Amino acid sequence: MDLPARSVRLEVRVELKPGVLDAEGESVEKSLGLLGISGVRHVTTARIYELEFVDMTPAEAHRWAQEAVDKLLANPVIHRVEIRPHLD
Repeated sequence: MDLPARSVRLEVRVELKPGVLDAEGESVEKSLGLLGISGVRHVTTARIYELEFVDMTPAEAHRWAQEAVDKLLANPVIHRVEIRPHLD
């Protein structure tokens, strides 16, 4: 009988650092006002990646997620990143 694979799910949130132009956020903010949706003071955008790793510990999965961030998912000059356990 095979044992089920142990998996670790992580959420990687990538957003622009303060002071970096968020053109999409500004466009949404303006559009909300034009649609009559008032009271919105500021809009920012973020990308969320859900990564599932199989047959490894949470620490190993976190290391691999950080490597994915460093090599592909974010630019450290303009992005801030948060890696945390994925909540179901």
